[in-house]
Amino acid sequence: MNFSFTKEQRMIRDMVRDFATKEIAPKAEEVDRTGEFPIETFHKMGELGLMGIPFPEEYGGSGGDTMSYILAVEEIGKACGSTGLSYAAAVSLGASPIYAFGTEKQKQEHLVPLAKGESLGAFGLTEPNAGSDAGGTRTKAELKGDRYVINGEKCWITNTSFARTVIVTAVNGVDKKGKKKISAFIVPTDSKGLTIRSEYEKMGVKGSNTTELVLEDVEVPEENILGDADKGFHQFLYTLDGGRISIAALALGIGRAAYEAALAYSQERKQFGKVIGSFQAIQFKLADMAMELELASNMIYKAAWLKDNKKPFKKEAAMAKLFASETATRACNQSLQIHGGYGYMREYSIERYLRDAKLMEIGEGTSEIQRLVIAREIGCPKS
Repeated sequence: MNFSFTKEQRMIRDMVRDFATKEIAPKAEEVDRTGEFPIETFHKMGELGLMGIPFPEEYGGSGGDTMSYILAVEEIGKACGSTGLSYAAAVSLGASPIYAFGTEKQKQEHLVPLAKGESLGAFGLTEPNAGSDAGGTRTKAELKGDRYVINGEKCWITNTSFARTVIVTAVNGVDKKGKKKISAFIVPTDSKGLTIRSEYEKMGVKGSNTTELVLEDVEVPEENILGDADKGFHQFLYTLDGGRISIAALALGIGRAAYEAALAYSQERKQFGKVIGSFQAIQFKLADMAMELELASNMIYKAAWLKDNKKPFKKEAAMAKLFASETATRACNQSLQIHGGYGYMREYSIERYLRDAKLMEIGEGTSEIQRLVIAREIGCPKS
């Protein structure tokens, strides 16, 4: 097996790392403290081509691959969890479905501005009563003439305040077996009847834009349905599979930031006349963190490699997301423990890392859902 990155992948990683170190990391504390979305940072990321890394140049992209994109998410997430989350959501959820399932017209009209960073992508799936049970969607779309009329409510949606369009899932009738048919629609955010409610007060990733959407008789043309109207459910499951790799990479970045901070602190902080890194109790914590982060990175890169090579990756994406997110939370918690009282203070970044990392165990499928996906993929009977 080849564990090395290509020249192009290394170039993208190094370029993003340099940008994240100089432009993103210095603003991370302020972004978290104020909750202000770093829109100027995203403008610069668009100019650098970061918003379109995994898309072909003909659609405004950089012509990269999933692995290159995942490395970018990791570096951005390491610098700032809020920026990393909005970046991952914009590319994996807002833009990727259009590239994967959209018509040529939809790609030219909607994907190009997303890949160029002229707008941010958003994906409206979750509802107040349809979280882990995404198939329980209640938002409805009714075809009237040549237009769909959409009614419903979405919650915890990322980037909508800075998006021109949002992909919204809605029930579009029933199939021959009486099951809901769920379709995806490209909905302009300035549509009449679409209300973007104020942001939530969150525990972490405070600088990532998160809102509610209310759709009241929102009309979109029939051509705005994404791909096959009867395959919306499978479309968003595939979208989530890919998105889970990016959330895993984001978790890895946060976890590595916490680990590196703990390693550096252990070599500076002295107690009992010695640096605390000389004590076995601290060494074991650092060793476990390093080991688990290394394992997580291998799982993530394998899932990305499978996706790039057109191989099944559902199971591996779920495993990577599950392990990386829980590893990141453990790493942040142990880093805080190593920092002691200082780690609990806002003047250090550790408590922010921990708050940000926790969401990775919830967003794009909770840890419990990941275990369910894995169980089904390895052949366990359905409950």
